[in-house]
Amino acid sequence: MITRNEDIKELIVEIPEGHKHVRTTIIFQDDTEWVLQEATVANLVRAYITVKTHPTTARVKLEGRRLTTAKEDHADWQLLEVVREKDGGIDRVAKEMA
Repeated sequence: MITRNEDIKELIVEIPEGHKHVRTTIIFQDDTEWVLQEATVANLVRAYITVKTHPTTARVKLEGRRLTTAKEDHADWQLLEVVREKDGGIDRVAKEMA
């Protein structure tokens, strides 16, 4: 599925009342809604900026992983960057950040 600008009726970015984190709601022309949590959009933006601005990186892949040791106040489910090894083209998930 490719989403074009003209497929979107509204895009709302807000901190809902009673919440601390940003939510992004995409309302499509057919009134279907997608609500994205802040962490999802932050990962998308981080990957986008990396590809757009890095002189040689043309692809970033993030994979969902449940961390065995999450930082305080952080979710245990994270999207982690998959690193392509130069020797053989094998993907591996980057080590958890300490």
